[in-house]
Formats: sequence, structure tokens, C-alpha cells
Amino acid sequence: MAKIDYALIASQPEFEELLKKRNRFILPISIFFIIATLLFPILTGYTTLLSNEAFGNISWAWIYAFFLFIMVWTLVTIYMKKAKEFDREADEIIRKYREGNYK
Repeated sequence: MAKIDYALIASQPEFEELLKKRNRFILPISIFFIIATLLFPILTGYTTLLSNEAFGNISWAWIYAFFLFIMVWTLVTIYMKKAKEFDREADEIIRKYREGNYK
């Protein structure tokens, strides 16, 4: 198998567009994840907001923690689906390179 000129591929507009699409996807999800995750210890440690009873003996802190788990699973699922799309686009770029479309 021939060596791949990654610098040549990285300089292609298709590759640059793929990076922009990936970053536009990853940045908002990462910011949302970090804020939602860091908000939990802040709300439980410095306020009494989540210590109020939601129903029965269950406080809002337990509900928030439960939704953090759901959030992580959901974000991972969304990311995995989107990563497959990015991988297909990257494979297409490499295919074009191997066919000699980039010079």
C-alpha cells in the first residue's frame, strides 16, 4: 500500500469542510456536557435548590443525577451516529486521493 500524503489531503477544501462540520458538531455538545455536569456539584454544594423534595423521599438532586446518566448515554449515541458519517466522508476523501484526484 502506498504512503498517504496527509499534508496534501489536509490542504484540500473537502477536508477543511469536514473539519469545520465536525467542530461545529462537537463544540456545542461539549459545552453543554461540561456545563450540565459541573452544574450538579455547584447546585448541590452551594445552594439548597436540589435538596428540595421532588416527590416521596426523592430530592431534585437524585432526579438531576439520573438525568445526567441519560444525558451521557444520549450524547454518546448521537456522537457515535455522527462519527460514522464523518468517517464515511473521510473515507471518501482518502478514496479520491488514491484515485489521484488531488495534486
